[in-house]
Amino acid sequence: MKTLRNVRVGGRAKVVKLHGEGAVRRRIMDMGVTKGAEIYVRKVAPLGDPIEITVRGYELSVRKSDADMIEVQ
Repeated sequence: MKTLRNVRVGGRAKVVKLHGEGAVRRRIMDMGVTKGAEIYVRKVAPLGDPIEITVRGYELSVRKSDADMIEVQ
């Protein structure tokens, strides 16, 4: 399973499925990260956390733990 955490800087991915449950999953979906959304990885912090992405025209920062819940292709 390939997750958002595995996408390199400058890479693009399409969301296949959101794993996790409850408030965390709802928060990710509220940010616009839903099935079929295109994600562009802009930057990764020096220690790898957080990951800066662009999705639906918005720039977001996502924790590594949250990025592991986003399955991409």
